[in-house]
Amino acid sequence: MKYRQIKKGENVSLSILGYGGMRFPTVAGKIDEEKAGALLKEAIDNGVNYIDTAYFYHGGQSEGFIGKFLEETGLRSRVYVATKLPPWLVSQPEDMTRIFEVQQKRLRVSCIDFYLLHALNRENWDKFLKMGALDFLKALKEEGKVKHLGFSFHGDREVFKEIVDAFPWDFCQIQYNILDVYNQAGRSGAVYAAEKGLAVFVMEPLRGGTLVRNIPAAIEKRLAEHEPARSLAEWSFRWIWNQPEITMVLSGMTEEAHLHNNLHYADSADAGALSRESLAMIDEIRALYLSLQKVPCTGCQYCMPCPYGVDIPRCFELYNSKYLLNQRVRTFYWMQLGGINGNASYASLCRHCGKCMTHCPQKIQIPVELEKVAKDMEGPLFKPTMWLGKRVMKGVHAILRRF
Repeated sequence: MKYRQIKKGENVSLSILGYGGMRFPTVAGKIDEEKAGALLKEAIDNGVNYIDTAYFYHGGQSEGFIGKFLEETGLRSRVYVATKLPPWLVSQPEDMTRIFEVQQKRLRVSCIDFYLLHALNRENWDKFLKMGALDFLKALKEEGKVKHLGFSFHGDREVFKEIVDAFPWDFCQIQYNILDVYNQAGRSGAVYAAEKGLAVFVMEPLRGGTLVRNIPAAIEKRLAEHEPARSLAEWSFRWIWNQPEITMVLSGMTEEAHLHNNLHYADSADAGALSRESLAMIDEIRALYLSLQKVPCTGCQYCMPCPYGVDIPRCFELYNSKYLLNQRVRTFYWMQLGGINGNASYASLCRHCGKCMTHCPQKIQIPVELEKVAKDMEGPLFKPTMWLGKRVMKGVHAILRRF
C-alpha cells in the first residue's frame, strides 16, 4: 500500500486507497455485518487506514456498523474515520450539535478524525453559512472533538473556490474521474485546492461502477491495443493517482473481487508514473465516451449562473449519465435539483431567455436541450413529489428538534 501525507509538515499519512462506507454488502435491506466486517478487516490488514461514512449512508446504519466493528475488533487505533454533517437536517444552529453528538455515539468515539460538511453546492454552502457552521466547526476542533476539517462537494467551480478560500480547511472531497475532468470541481478545482494546502480526496472514481459496466466496443478495442493486461478500472484508478495533487481515492468495495483488485492497483501506483502514451490513450477513451453523449456539454460552466436558477451543467451531466453509462440517475436528479431542501434548479425552470447560449463555447442550443431533459427526467409526478417532499422534510425537522 502506498501512502501520501495530508499536508506538508504534518505527520499524517493516508493510504492512497480509502474505504467508502456507502456500498457495503447487504441482506434484506440491512448491512451484512459478517461480510462487510470481513471486507473491512482484510482492507485494514492490507494497509487501508481511512474509512469514510456519513449520517445517512445505508439509511443511517453505516456509522453505527463501523463504530461497532472497530470497537469489537480492536482495530480503531489502526484507522482514521471520517463522517459528515448533513445539510438536509440542519434548520437551526442547534441541529448541528445534536447531529454531531448522535454521530459520536454511533461511531463510539469522543473525537472524530475527519469531519466534513456534506455535499456542498451553492445552496448548501449558503445554508451552512447562515447557520454559523464555520464557527461550529472551529469550536469542535478547539475542543478536541475533531482533528481535521473538510467538505465534500457537488457544485460548480466558482463556488468550490469560494469555499476553499473561506476557511482554513484541512481537506476537501470531490467527484473526479477520467470523465469528470471539467464537471463540478474538476481538474482545475483539485489543483486549486492543493495549491491552497488542502489534501484532496476523490470519490466516485468509477462513477459508482457505471464507468466500467457495459464498456463500448470501441473503448474495449483501444484498451486492448494499448495494454491488454490492464482493465479500464485499473487505468481509471492509476490516472487519478498519477496526479500529485490527489491524496487519496475512496472506493465503496461491495465485493471481495473489488477489494482485491483495488489493493493490487494501490500497491504500485505512484504520482507521475504513467507514460505519455498511456495518458494519450486515456484522453482518447474520454473522447470516445463523450462522443456518445446526448448533449455535447463539457461542464465548463460558462453558461452559469442561470437567471431562473437552472443548474444547467448538472442537468446535462445527469441526463448524459443516463444514456452514456446506463446509470439510474432520476433519483439523483429529483433529490439534487428538485428543491426539497432549498432552491430548485431543475430543467423545466428554463424560460428560454437565451443568456446561456451567448457564452457556450460548444454552441449548444441549451433551452432546446433542457426541454428534452425535462421531458425525460421529470414527468407528471415530479412537481407534486417535490412539493410533498418539502412537507415531509419540514415534518422530519420538527420531530428531530424534539430530541
